Amino acid sequence: MRETPEELAALQALLDNSLTSATSHLRSIIDAENTLSAEQLAQTLTGMCTLALSTVTAKGEPRISGADGHFLHGQWHFGTARTAAKARHLAARSAASVAHLRGENLGVFTHGAVEILNPLGGEPASGWPELRAYLQDFYGGDAFDWDNEVVYYRLRPHWMTVYAPDVTRLAL
Repeated sequence: MRETPEELAALQALLDNSLTSATSHLRSIIDAENTLSAEQLAQTLTGMCTLALSTVTAKGEPRISGADGHFLHGQWHFGTARTAAKARHLAARSAASVAHLRGENLGVFTHGAVEILNPLGGEPASGWPELRAYLQDFYGGDAFDWDNEVVYYRLRPHWMTVYAPDVTRLAL
């Protein structure tokens, strides 16, 4: 877990506000008894988590694809090839949604806007050196051409909810 107390407090506020503002249908499924706290979520989402990433085409058509997600500092981080369709979509339209599912035991649903962490030829975003070191340790320093081949994003969430019907089934 890499979250600071301030990041956990912000994440908890996001989770609380998202559930409070959710539809009655969603609140009938997710309530205080079958969700996780920010601290539990940060303890659960370690290492690489497979994400279903949703972007939008120029015609407004939804597209979904997979991505390696890393939950760090209370936010999702993911990357792709600079030539991927999702990279083009996100460069033009920063809105994105991700879902991380573990069977019937866990569902984490997030909506927000992405920030490019390592723009080609541009100034890196704050936190990129730390994230790059983490990713190079995880994937290997020579897995990619980190400056030219891959683009990494941070999803700045404005809505996030968690479904976890039985916390004892999760590795915390």
